[in-house]
Amino acid sequence: MVYLTRKAEFAASHYYHNPDLTPEENQRIFGKCNNPNGHGHNYTLEVTMRGEVAPDTGMVTDLDRLDRTVEERVLRRFDHQHLNFDEAFAGKTTTGENVVVLVWDLLEKAVPAGILQKIGLVETRDNYFEYAGPKGERVA
Repeated sequence: MVYLTRKAEFAASHYYHNPDLTPEENQRIFGKCNNPNGHGHNYTLEVTMRGEVAPDTGMVTDLDRLDRTVEERVLRRFDHQHLNFDEAFAGKTTTGENVVVLVWDLLEKAVPAGILQKIGLVETRDNYFEYAGPKGERVA
C-alpha cells in the first residue's frame, strides 16, 4: 500500500462563536478568537490518498484529477472567504476540527471510493488537525 499526500493552500477568516452560549460564555471559552470581526489564517490543506500503484501509470491516483477536485470542492469555496458565512457552518463553531471534517465530507464523495486516507489541516504554526473519516484511522 502506498500513501500519497498533496498539499494546497487557502486563506480564510473566521471567529469562534456558539450562538447557544451567552456572550460572556463565548468570551470565556474562546477568548480573543471570539472577536466578531474575525481573524484570518493561511491554511495548508493536506489530502492523503492510499492505494496500490497502478501498473500502467506507476501512480496511486490521477494527480491532475485530484488537484481539480480539491480546487473545485474546497479552494473555490473557502479561499478568501469568511467561514462563519458558509452554510455548512450554520449552528457550528468554525474550529479547525469542524473544518477538517467538512473537507473530508466534501472530498470523500468526489474521489474514487476507498482511497481517501486522511485530511490534514495546518491552521497555525501550533495548530494541526487531522481526520480519517467516521470510522477512524484506515489501515492497509
